[in-house]
Amino acid sequence: MASRTHRFQAPRGTRDFPPPEMAVRRHIEAAWREASTLHGFDEIEGPTFEHLDLYTAKSGPGIVSELFSFTRSGGDTTYALRAEFTPTLARMVAALGSAAPRPVKWFAIPCLFRAERPQRGRLREHVQWNVDLIGDHEPTAEAEVIATAVTALGRLGLGPADVAFRVSHRGLVQSLLTARCGVPADRIDAALLLLDRREKVPAEVFAAQAAEVGLDAAGLTVLERFAATTIPLADLVAGDPGDAGPALLPEDPETSAMLLADPGFEALRQLARHLEDAGCLDWCRLDLSIVRGLAYYTGIVFELHETGGRERAVAGGGRYDGLIELFGGPPSPAVGFGMGDVVLGLLLADRGLLPPGEDLLPRPDCFVLGDDTTDGRRKARLLATLRATGLHARRSYRSTTKVRKWLEEATRARARYAVILDADRPGICAVKDLDAGTQVEVTEEAIAETIRRGIGPGAS
Repeated sequence: MASRTHRFQAPRGTRDFPPPEMAVRRHIEAAWREASTLHGFDEIEGPTFEHLDLYTAKSGPGIVSELFSFTRSGGDTTYALRAEFTPTLARMVAALGSAAPRPVKWFAIPCLFRAERPQRGRLREHVQWNVDLIGDHEPTAEAEVIATAVTALGRLGLGPADVAFRVSHRGLVQSLLTARCGVPADRIDAALLLLDRREKVPAEVFAAQAAEVGLDAAGLTVLERFAATTIPLADLVAGDPGDAGPALLPEDPETSAMLLADPGFEALRQLARHLEDAGCLDWCRLDLSIVRGLAYYTGIVFELHETGGRERAVAGGGRYDGLIELFGGPPSPAVGFGMGDVVLGLLLADRGLLPPGEDLLPRPDCFVLGDDTTDGRRKARLLATLRATGLHARRSYRSTTKVRKWLEEATRARARYAVILDADRPGICAVKDLDAGTQVEVTEEAIAETIRRGIGPGAS
């Protein structure tokens, strides 16, 4: 049993959300939810924990070390707190089978959990926005989910100067690794994981690990060339396919020619056209170093990064055809992304785009002030009446009888109006506009209408 002097703290890598911090979180979630709805996505939710094999089925047993897993006392089934939402989504779609609408356009804002060392931008618990479109083979699907993210980012005040989508094609990169870098077919997955970590490890460590996956010095040189390829995605829209060659790999024409002839490059070109139609092409860049570490991605992949390069990826996603089928559903092309609140919150704060939490809290319509010893029941009845009309009404709990103190409290609460009871005048109240400083006397029956109508500038 804890001693009386013991002070409990939130577990490391988690956060408390008192009202101002919760208001900031809801501010971000509101932008996510509004953007999803505007683009025709419906909200879903799933269990906070799943059977462990839901995650090992697609990622192998190695994923277990990254999960909070547990077995119920006396039971033999192992569960895991969800570390990502895509497996839950795939399970839900597979369960619906042919009854699922096509396309499926769903979004969710779940809490996710990771059993790893907390660090800047990465916690053990966070909130994530997931947007998924299932049932469309064409790059129009990727364009639609990216456009949805752009809408939310714009609502939060961000623009192409702040963040950029770095877009690539996993199949295209696999072809380059095999044909131009000499990576054996059985080491491709390891090479992709290594490339995914390229910006996170020192160059000498990367070179040593590259040798372990079959990359010799010549192959590593080719990899470094195409992994450094980053141009505006708009460059893929203009002109003929051959026109893009010199801008991609002018020092390696053979790799450049292979890149331009690959079906993955044509998919990227189509995506660029669809993004242009959606009005968000200027948010996107071609970046062949992006492959996404998760093995279930099958085509176009993308990450959202802060343009200054100071933070982790804000979001990541891509095409994952085949995952629904893995969980027992019908063959279903699918694309989606996840955007966490931690890195996004850091970016918004750095750009001065997060209003103070206190300013985001709901603003009361009125604050009812009066002495509880003489007007306690009258105050309670009046609060009930005002709330029944749909007004956000609060009250003072202070024992003081000084009107000045009450008004200070109402002002701190950012109330629009103060309703001041007078014990000597039953049925009559003063209604004070706390923004304008004007005040009128009205009957209690007229308070709600007075607040909705507003007090004119000529009031005393």
